[in-house]
Amino acid sequence: MFMTRNKLIIPTREHALAGRSEPISLVNSHYVNGRPIQSPFSENGTTLSQVAFGFGCFWGAERILWQLDGVYTTAVGYGAGFTHNPSYEEVCSGQTGHNELVLVVYEPEIISFNTLLKVFFESHNPTQGMRQGNDKGTQYRSGIYFLNADLSRQTLAQRALEAYQQQLIDAGLGKITTEVKIIDHFYYAEQYHQQYLAKNPNGYCGLGGTGIQCYLLEE
Repeated sequence: MFMTRNKLIIPTREHALAGRSEPISLVNSHYVNGRPIQSPFSENGTTLSQVAFGFGCFWGAERILWQLDGVYTTAVGYGAGFTHNPSYEEVCSGQTGHNELVLVVYEPEIISFNTLLKVFFESHNPTQGMRQGNDKGTQYRSGIYFLNADLSRQTLAQRALEAYQQQLIDAGLGKITTEVKIIDHFYYAEQYHQQYLAKNPNGYCGLGGTGIQCYLLEE
């Protein structure tokens, strides 16, 4: 049973739910392209990179990203919080600290990290804090997450954020609340969430951008 708490405030580690030791069991195949959604991702020597994005309900966010040329595979899950192997209900309770994330495995020779950043910033409103549109809660916050130390891409993400911030200010919008950080784990979401909008084409998607173009920076 979950305690009632303010779902717009990230809990401390001490107050977060403990979770469980066993990860969620999944079918390791992308519903749209048939590629694996769990490591190892490729056996043919293709160079692949990984990043995770949070920008609202992960159903619509994943659909935007899996359609990009050069994205090898995607998966939805949870991260940037404290609870081990959380359930969707636990994340929605506001007691895990986790964000709803899309793991993106991509081929940098085909699609650049800056292109992913451009799509990310233009696909949502990064000034809304702990919500995205009508979806409210800490799991809907804007974020760019790395699964290991990657100073070059972290720097690119911060530069893109700062450049887009100025564009939003010029358009009369507020401060970007996107967090850029390293996370220690990406926890996969339940099977029914994976590629949800491919399985349910008329399903809910509450994403909406600002209408302000994010200009690409040189890598």
